[in-house]
Amino acid sequence: MSTVIELIEAGAQQLVDAGVAFGHGTDNAFDEAAWLVLWRLGFEIDDIDAAADQPVAPPDAAKVAALLAERIETRKPAAYLTKEAWLQGVSFFVDERAIVPRSFIAELLVEGSIDYWLGAHTRRVLDLCTGNGSLAVIAALTYPDIAIDAADLSIDALQVAAINVTRHDLDARVTLIQSDGLTRVRGPYDLILCNPPYVNAASMAALPAEYLAEPALALAGGADGMDFIRTLFTDAPAHMSERSVLVLEIGNERPHFEAAFPQLEAVWLDTSAGEDQVLLVTREALAPTFSS
Repeated sequence: MSTVIELIEAGAQQLVDAGVAFGHGTDNAFDEAAWLVLWRLGFEIDDIDAAADQPVAPPDAAKVAALLAERIETRKPAAYLTKEAWLQGVSFFVDERAIVPRSFIAELLVEGSIDYWLGAHTRRVLDLCTGNGSLAVIAALTYPDIAIDAADLSIDALQVAAINVTRHDLDARVTLIQSDGLTRVRGPYDLILCNPPYVNAASMAALPAEYLAEPALALAGGADGMDFIRTLFTDAPAHMSERSVLVLEIGNERPHFEAAFPQLEAVWLDTSAGEDQVLLVTREALAPTFSS
């Protein structure tokens, strides 16, 4: 009879041998295997030590084997198989209607990294391109006195977001809006959070299957990845209060961003992935160049 840790180690090797890609909550085979094994067996996924030496009966081991096989054969992110993802310690429901939550903006919220630009004036917040609603939920949990609009073009994604807003008892403070960019939002906002589609066309063509399992609408940003952002910057000042700031995630697209907006004064924020992933711009910086 195998133990939990033996199944995890064997599963990790299977994932390596199969060449699966990571990046949807884990970044290595062992952590991915631990997630799947512990979830399938009903253990807490953040307490591997307590479960490691537990024996696993053959029928349960067979269930683990089937889940690992599904991960390998379908190339779906583990979160789509478990219907759950974690961001900054907060649990979220997720399925194929929305991308798996992984934004670095979440850690900036939790760690207070943008608090310098906020204050008593920060009352109304927009989470644009909300996906499954994770940033809106984390912002609401972090700042209990703010009201949040969470907007997305995708009705499917908003259905997932609604599950998470209710799950965290935030229906009174988080309002979901179907909107193409800023076209139907209610501003002005004191803070805009945005993790938009920003993957450039060449990178989209080279994405592993795990990323292609996600809605392309939430990923593809045009030839240089900046299509959505160009429109956002043009429209944003009219939806921002005087002291408002916009926090924008652009992944690995900083060279394309700086080529597209060479004159824009932006503050690059330090995250666990470095200083190239997320930036902050003030309304004051945006308005002279981009006001429509």
